[in-house]
Amino acid sequence: MEDEVQILIESTEEKMQKALDHLDRELGKIRAGKANPKMLDGIMVEYYGSMTPLQQVASVNTPDPRTIAIQPWEKGMIGPIEKAIMNANLGLNPDNNGELVRINVPPLTEERRQSLVKQVKKEGEDARVSIRNARRDANDELKKLKKDGLPEDLEKDAEGQVQKLTDKFVKNVEEMLSKKEEDIMTV
Repeated sequence: MEDEVQILIESTEEKMQKALDHLDRELGKIRAGKANPKMLDGIMVEYYGSMTPLQQVASVNTPDPRTIAIQPWEKGMIGPIEKAIMNANLGLNPDNNGELVRINVPPLTEERRQSLVKQVKKEGEDARVSIRNARRDANDELKKLKKDGLPEDLEKDAEGQVQKLTDKFVKNVEEMLSKKEEDIMTV
């Protein structure tokens, strides 16, 4: 029984960590005024008839805080890369010089900043919901184990551990959100 409880707690922590990792990836895609190669994560480029992630057909870097440079590994990819960025609706205008694609990242307007903060809060709420769902699933599983003969003190102890995990992960979400909001609102 104690082994089952330990496995349950470990799997709950894993689920909560996945929610946090997902939030981290999603927040990375939200731009915060400075140029960041992560802004282009998720952009797919047509490459020999199949859709391929941009990072697999070019190197992406930021020579300065307002510019993203995309160096395709094949010159013929400049057009498709430019097209993919325009179609992604990120509010970015690619510019190519025949060698590489440059994107000048314009400063964010106050209105756009507010809209991005809303998006950040929504992502944070989704992460909190995932964490709470993991807690609920764990507590339901503990109740089943109790019916199958798990001593009550072990159940209460395990519920306490699950709650501590929940509190820890929700606190991490809050820290990530406030850092991202600060990045967005800093002019």
